Amino acid sequence: MRTGISKLVTFLVILALCEVAMGEPNNATLLAIVEPNRFLTLKDYTSYAEAHNAGLKSRYQQWVTATEEVVQAKMLPDPQLTYGDYVPLSYAPEKQIVSVTQLFPWFGKISARTDAAAKKAEATKQKYQAARLSLLSEVKSDFYEYSYLARAMTIARANLDLLKRFEEITRTKYVTADTGHPDVNRSQAETAKIENVLKGLEQLREPTVSRLKASLNLPADINLPAPEQEDFEPATLNYELFVNLLRQKNPELVGLVFEAMAAKSKVKSAEKNFYPDIGIGLQFEQVRRPGNTQDSSRDAMLLLSLNVPLGQDSYKGGQRQAVAEATSIEQQRVETENDILAKAAQAYYEYNNSIRKIKLYCNTLIPQAEEQLWSLEKAYGERNGDFNALLDAQRVFMDYCLSYQRALADNRQKLAELEMLAGTDLDKQQ
Repeated sequence: MRTGISKLVTFLVILALCEVAMGEPNNATLLAIVEPNRFLTLKDYTSYAEAHNAGLKSRYQQWVTATEEVVQAKMLPDPQLTYGDYVPLSYAPEKQIVSVTQLFPWFGKISARTDAAAKKAEATKQKYQAARLSLLSEVKSDFYEYSYLARAMTIARANLDLLKRFEEITRTKYVTADTGHPDVNRSQAETAKIENVLKGLEQLREPTVSRLKASLNLPADINLPAPEQEDFEPATLNYELFVNLLRQKNPELVGLVFEAMAAKSKVKSAEKNFYPDIGIGLQFEQVRRPGNTQDSSRDAMLLLSLNVPLGQDSYKGGQRQAVAEATSIEQQRVETENDILAKAAQAYYEYNNSIRKIKLYCNTLIPQAEEQLWSLEKAYGERNGDFNALLDAQRVFMDYCLSYQRALADNRQKLAELEMLAGTDLDKQQ
């Protein structure tokens, strides 16, 4: 009996490894061309998601669209070509007139609207980056949840095997009258509980995998095997450095800064509407007298025109609208920064709390539970142990192993959230 439970305990202890060390990724796996049925590492998932996620592709096309608007904002209005052929109804000279006119917006109009379009395009780029980081965070969170489910099911199956072994021992002792029938019933009841836990974990796999497939834009019939277990070391983050990175690199905040700058350029552009646009052109005129093909003349004329900005109320309304938009965006930026900082503070706490749990389970609770389980198993094997205490020890050891794996997954998920908020890889910033 000691050999069987010792092997299981060793297996579970290895699974709940106390040395939390960052392992080197498998370069061959990371560099391989990822196929939909060969997702194993986190890199496989994130690379495929960046290349195939439909929502991210849409955001990218919005960025491309905004970039093209910058080119359009730089352009002058199309020149106007006018042709007139005057056919006299009485004895009078015939005239043919051709004129070309180019309209030039008032000084600073083009530069203001171009700057507004450029800042808007940069803001759209930041929205794309925000969508990309959000996608990666979502994929990472689901990846680690899937990984946790795989480890949890392994632990549950191992404990199920242990309980079945306990049941066999109690049946043997019952036949020899070394123990009472209630031990068999308790063993069966505990086995049923573990089977129910395992069934719940297996049923949770489907929605978890479905979320991953949706993020990766994969068909429903694609198989996603359980992720490879990744060894890692929780990084110690400097909160002040993290907040500084967040304010500088969070794409949502940076995007709002560019939107505010674009709004200010729109204000300048609205102010230019009070001034007229200037039209400059040339007119060519040919006059030919009837009945005399030799008696004709050609003249050229320089044209200068100004539009009269009479719609002052409309221009003032546009100016007030632009100012209100700039004010609104600035207030939105302040509100967004406050919300993001609040989320960051909560995620930072939960990240550090998961580190404390990892150390607690790794250094104290799991070793103690293992020792307690072994001690009670030995006592029961010597016919003077308490079977209820043995079951309790098994249950506690399983809970600790599951909680350890849960803390590991929570730690990686919170790190992914913090990296999304900071807009950068935090492991490289420490």
